[in-house]
Amino acid sequence: MKGYVQVYTGDGKGKTTAAIGLAMRAVGAGKRVWLLQFMKSKAYSEHAILPEVSPLLTVETLGKPYFIAKEGTLSEADKRALGEVVVFAPGAPPADYVADCRAGVEKARRGLVSGDYDVVILDEIIVALYFELISRADVESLLAARPTTTELVLTGRRAPDWLIERADLVTEMVPVKHYFEQGVANRKGIED
Repeated sequence: MKGYVQVYTGDGKGKTTAAIGLAMRAVGAGKRVWLLQFMKSKAYSEHAILPEVSPLLTVETLGKPYFIAKEGTLSEADKRALGEVVVFAPGAPPADYVADCRAGVEKARRGLVSGDYDVVILDEIIVALYFELISRADVESLLAARPTTTELVLTGRRAPDWLIERADLVTEMVPVKHYFEQGVANRKGIED
């Protein structure tokens, strides 16, 4: 069966949730799935259950227990809602995050070419690209390494035009209304 490249992007809620839903559907069909989360630690509630779902599902994280953001990209309300945030000057992301994400790209490349997975989900890789933790060349190399039978899903806000053009399916999550605007912080089991 032919695999495709899917992108879930946009500022709305639901990109990771959609990717996890796809993972569950694929596992239910007997497919081998690898969910590699860039920029996320195991603090998210899905990690309490996903590793136990099936031996067909492999879950790994490449994150830190804090968020990062470029100067000028978050409002004070956003910062409060996110908790611990490290703000960096454009072009100067935290070196430890860069190292982890670059190692993650190499890990993703090895996983893609291994033949061990039918579906590979690179959650938040688009955000890693936006924050300059990885490069366009890194993502291009992953797209080139993908076997034609492997479904590849990339998630994260701010997908660049070139990636949208390369993808076979693009879903943009658009916020119409969100309780964050009323000062509601992340809720356990709903947002994290």
